[in-house]
Amino acid sequence: MWKAIMFINPFREERKKMRLFFFLIICQCAINSVKTHGASNPNFVLLMADDLGIGDLGCYGNKTLRTPNIDRLAEEGVTLTQHIAASPLCTPSRAAFLTGRYPIRSGMASFSRVGVFLFSASSGGLPSEEITFSRLLKQRGYATALIGKWHLGMNCESSNDFCHHPLSHGFDYFYGLTVTNLRDCKPGQGSVFLKGVQKSLVIPMQIAGIALMSLAIVQYIGLFNIPFQALGYCMLITAISLAVLTFFFYHFRHLNCFLMRNHQIIQQPLSYENLTQRLTKEAVQFIERNTEAPFLLVLSYLHVHTALYASKNFRGKSKHGLYGDAVEEMDWSVGQVLDVLEKYNLSNKTLVYFTSDQGAHVEEISSSGEVHGGYNGIYKGGKSMNWEGGIRVPGLLCWPGVIQAGAYIDEPTSNMDIFPTIVKLAKAQLPSDRIIDGHDLMPLLQGKVTRSKHEFLFHYCNAYLNAVRWHPRNSVSNENMRQRAMG
Repeated sequence: MWKAIMFINPFREERKKMRLFFFLIICQCAINSVKTHGASNPNFVLLMADDLGIGDLGCYGNKTLRTPNIDRLAEEGVTLTQHIAASPLCTPSRAAFLTGRYPIRSGMASFSRVGVFLFSASSGGLPSEEITFSRLLKQRGYATALIGKWHLGMNCESSNDFCHHPLSHGFDYFYGLTVTNLRDCKPGQGSVFLKGVQKSLVIPMQIAGIALMSLAIVQYIGLFNIPFQALGYCMLITAISLAVLTFFFYHFRHLNCFLMRNHQIIQQPLSYENLTQRLTKEAVQFIERNTEAPFLLVLSYLHVHTALYASKNFRGKSKHGLYGDAVEEMDWSVGQVLDVLEKYNLSNKTLVYFTSDQGAHVEEISSSGEVHGGYNGIYKGGKSMNWEGGIRVPGLLCWPGVIQAGAYIDEPTSNMDIFPTIVKLAKAQLPSDRIIDGHDLMPLLQGKVTRSKHEFLFHYCNAYLNAVRWHPRNSVSNENMRQRAMG
């Protein structure tokens, strides 16, 4: 009986090995491509607190406030330890964040003492010529939404031209406040204007009163013959001025504190009842509407700007009064956003960023004496100051599988860096007709480089340069020069 003999073709086996080899190479290249550039058309969730101190979070050393969800971003992502806001005030800092440019370049830095917009009727705002990351991403087919605080103007020449509104700067959807959260918006929380108005009006009112009394006395004793009509006009002007001021304080809340959905006012005046829950619900629903398409979500919290507030579930639960309650409620909201990303398997496709627009407002104290300002850790100063406490803010970035987990970066970075970072990741074109002051963070976040591209960071008090932060390119040479100078 003949036995079957199987002949093995060595060339066929070699081809199989070669195909397997090339398949493995292609797989490895694909994996490296994902790690290098991230997922195709990644999503972006940008979370911004208001007046939060860098020392208020557990991941930055706080031992008494409970922020497990924000700390989770640090555990699963990168913690920036020298993350710098472009300004210690809301309006200019947020303009820099959206445009990647110092606010002095966009005209969003004031030459007067007041460096922010205080009224809905203010005619100024972020110029239409400025290019925001939301506009560039929208052009790339992204769904874009801003939920929460805007504070970059609303109208130009009429009450409904909306030239500075979020929808005019690249956002498809807006739900929030066009101005800001103020003590005047919440009954019983005092006024941010009253003391200033009192200081500025005391002397003019005294002068006007003395002048009127003097004229009346002179007229009475017959030294001069002053027409009663002139006295009447003076008294009328004084009365009108007082009436305007009274109307302003009485109606401020109704005229300036309102909630909008797109171009429509949906609540006037604003109610703080479950406000964070409402903002969070809007954010979650936006993500749920866009699970199959790339999206940009900017969730700009009202916490922890005064007037402070917290819902029933969080009020009285923290160790730091109403301020602590507000921080812990914001942390809950961050957790809700992270949970919905996980629910729809979007975590690995989404870059999440958490920060504050500037440092804590350390001088804030309520009318009852309760501390309503945050904690800036070891750093001096706070909001409205260019001391480190006013501009060094939390900087957390998380993108599982793409950027490092549990890493700390001690290099100087800026909130302006978010602009080029997400624009490049979305494969949009950076503007070539203007200077972009921010730098792409991805090489740092992925550990490809160890030094920040920022050699200098400029610190302005409104429109006036206060200081320059220098990060020498060759720190070894600089240290040798310093030692020679001292020796």
